[in-house]
Amino acid sequence: PPWSLPESLNTWCNSHLRKAGTQIENIEEDFRNGLKLMLLLEVISGERLPKPDKGKMRFHKIANVNKALDFICSKGVKLVSIGAEEIVDGNVKMTLGMIWTIILRFAIQDISVEETSAKEGLLLWCQRKTAPYRNVNVQNFHISWKDGLALCALIHRHRPDLIDYSKLRKDDPIGNLNTAFEVAEKYLDIPKMLDAEDIVNTPKPDEKAIMTYVSCFYHAFAGAEQAETAANRICKVLAVNQENEKLMEEYEKLASELLEWIRRTIPWLENRVAEQTMRAMQQKLEDFRDYRRVHKPPRVQEKCQLEINFNTLQTKLRLSNRPAFMPSEGKMVSDIANAWKGLEQVEKGYEEWLLTEIRRLERLDHLAEKFKQKCAMHEAWTAGKEDLLSQKDYESASLMEIRALMRKHEAFESDLAAHQDRVEQIAAIAQELNELDYHDAATVNTRCQGICDQWDNLGTLTQKRRDSLERVEKLWETIDQLYLEFAKRAAPFNNWMDGAMEDLQDMFIVHSIEEIQSLITAHDQFKATLPEADKERMATLGIHNEILKIAQTYGIKLSGINPYTNLSLQDISTKWDTVKHFVPLRDQMLQEEVARQQANERLRRQFAAQANIIGPWIQTKMEEISHVSVDIAGSLEEQMNSLKQYEQNIINYKSNIDKLEGDHQLIQESLIFDNKHTNYTMEHIRVGWEQLLTTIARTINEVENQILTRDAKGISQEQLNEFRASFNHFDRKRNGMMDPDDFRACLISMGYDLGEVEFARIMTLVDPNNTGVVTFQAFIDFMTRETAETDTAEQVMASFKILASDKNYITVEELRRELPPEQAEYCITRMTRYAGPDSPPGALDYISFSSALYGESDL
Repeated sequence: PPWSLPESLNTWCNSHLRKAGTQIENIEEDFRNGLKLMLLLEVISGERLPKPDKGKMRFHKIANVNKALDFICSKGVKLVSIGAEEIVDGNVKMTLGMIWTIILRFAIQDISVEETSAKEGLLLWCQRKTAPYRNVNVQNFHISWKDGLALCALIHRHRPDLIDYSKLRKDDPIGNLNTAFEVAEKYLDIPKMLDAEDIVNTPKPDEKAIMTYVSCFYHAFAGAEQAETAANRICKVLAVNQENEKLMEEYEKLASELLEWIRRTIPWLENRVAEQTMRAMQQKLEDFRDYRRVHKPPRVQEKCQLEINFNTLQTKLRLSNRPAFMPSEGKMVSDIANAWKGLEQVEKGYEEWLLTEIRRLERLDHLAEKFKQKCAMHEAWTAGKEDLLSQKDYESASLMEIRALMRKHEAFESDLAAHQDRVEQIAAIAQELNELDYHDAATVNTRCQGICDQWDNLGTLTQKRRDSLERVEKLWETIDQLYLEFAKRAAPFNNWMDGAMEDLQDMFIVHSIEEIQSLITAHDQFKATLPEADKERMATLGIHNEILKIAQTYGIKLSGINPYTNLSLQDISTKWDTVKHFVPLRDQMLQEEVARQQANERLRRQFAAQANIIGPWIQTKMEEISHVSVDIAGSLEEQMNSLKQYEQNIINYKSNIDKLEGDHQLIQESLIFDNKHTNYTMEHIRVGWEQLLTTIARTINEVENQILTRDAKGISQEQLNEFRASFNHFDRKRNGMMDPDDFRACLISMGYDLGEVEFARIMTLVDPNNTGVVTFQAFIDFMTRETAETDTAEQVMASFKILASDKNYITVEELRRELPPEQAEYCITRMTRYAGPDSPPGALDYISFSSALYGESDL
């Protein structure tokens, strides 16, 4: 027999028979009548056998033994060469063979670990349990157990309080084996079936004996196996929660950072207080360009990533039967979208305001310079005029001198009237500078007021002098007609030359070729008047020559001074030469401006040529992306590959956008404010580009979520293709969404019998936000929801109940003993105190904790 001690068989049988309140003394004799044999089978199988025969005759005993053997056969066991007569007659070999058959079927065969055979399953169980222990390497059911350490490790693994494994020695096999036998018998109710000396002194201990004895340990610790299974289930659930909480924390952090950036950026864009200098405003424009090209694009990416993370998290929560994630107040996706909308609202028009302010400052600089130039010319002309008008030289003058003074004053009045227009221009420029909010308006106003006050004073003095001269005018009768004629012709001609010089030096600002051509036309018209002006000069020269001729003819000694004007022939000639000098300079200035405007036009055409390609390209890509998920047949992975190719094409296209940004910067630096060659502005292109990047990223995320849903819910690709085909058929607008009526038709086509109430219930599932459309993701979720396998709060609760040994509470020590450290601490920090009666201090409530994991109220 496969036993080291004869009495060990009795021990094994009695370990079961005592549960029925009986035992055997001799295995060879006490089973012969079949009564205790039937009782043993009832105890170890948990089933009832037929009633035994109560007679004591041989045929009664054979009948009872046959009932036992029939029961064994009914369990699928083949009894080879074992008959009832041999058992009744006390055949030792047959009796022991029968007992081994019973052990093999009822103590070992029921052991199953990971779908293996009984022997392999039991060996795998031993290997797992003893793996962490030094000097233990279980490979079989014979020599691996000779030193006793494997048995001690099995006990210590489940009951570390019974053995101090650290004090065991490999060179003390008999001590180790006896320690295991004694502890097992005393504390685990496992009878001693083996003899330590026999095992140690046998080259290869009996495999059946070891296997039978080890199976007792498996059955003794079956409860612990159940607890380990429960612990694994809990760890799996908690790992899902921990991963989801990490994603929630990342979302909260990213949302906070994005909202903070928006909060800081909006006041900067809202600040529309203009700078006083062109340089400062151009720096503002440069800062805005940096914001749009450098600082904002990463934030656009962050916002898109945030929405993708949020959708992915909600999908994971839904797939793991967890409640939907609700961000903290103010950090919902809608809050971020509203904040972003607010940012784009204040951003809108900021660049246009900057350009308008730059144009205003340019106009202001031009006006201020023009104001100074005209003021300087006027002040140069008025210098000393008040002193001249205040003289009383007429009181002691001769007749000729008085007449001369009178004519001279008339010429001055003519001159004064001619300068009225310039004074009005100066006042008009000052008013425009005030209306345009010129930063140094105070200085302008002070200078303008001084000129106006002086002009009024000149008018008063002029009138006073005229009145004085007219009082004595009748005293003077002689006048030199030639001097007077010279003076009359020279003065307007001189004023014309002053005006011509002013026009030739006049500054200009233009924004198109048409405007500069208009200035060139005006200049050409001016040049056409020069021959006529030269005739006037020659006529004035003729008058002067006639004066000389008369003086020479009549021997008049001229003083060389014309009493009627301060203008001399030299003054006229010098000023005429100056006018002719300014004409070619003006030609050159206008031609340079023509070249600049032509260069600007080239910039406009260059920008427009690119923008007219890029704009439609972006629109085309947007339309193609929206059709990918609808038009492409095949798997989600093929859709994903197609979308990834689109994404790569878009990324590769970025250089075109950058080049256009460079041309846009050149246009702004050249102060070009309009472009008739294209309807696309840089802002249109930027917004379209950002929408394209966001759309491709969102579309990829939607396909990723479909893959996630398909894999998590066990949907085959064929099922998914069928769902997609049904969806596409009823997606009338080909935009990836169904109207409720189309959705109803789709369901009816798939065999749903829909009443109004049932359809309304389904619509609340697929369109919880009442948007009026059903997306493909919502359609997939609905089609798979009823068959999905999910973990539930009840399952987690049942697992905790196993770890807690059927108690309604669990202790910190039990959690730390049954779960890995990280999972145990997760539970300890989140479970509330158990409030039930008779619970020890520190008892924890695993029931409410299990419910909370799934967002449910206490079950």
